[in-house]
Amino acid sequence: MPRSRTLSRAEADLSALRASAERARVALGCLFASSDEYEAEIIPERRASGAFRPHKRWRQRLRLIGLACGLALAFLLA
Repeated sequence: MPRSRTLSRAEADLSALRASAERARVALGCLFASSDEYEAEIIPERRASGAFRPHKRWRQRLRLIGLACGLALAFLLA
């Protein structure tokens, strides 16, 4: 008798685990069928928000000029 009780309990646990896994799959389901659909949707949104703007090179040049001037000043004062 005890053995059949443990077997039935194991079967119940297994079916509960399967049901839980199925609910998890549904909960984590994606709205898009493929990554291509996802990218087709997300890229225009990112462009609209300015994510793909060209980089501003003048800031890098300004930093380089500032560094060069600072080094020249340090060299002249030393």
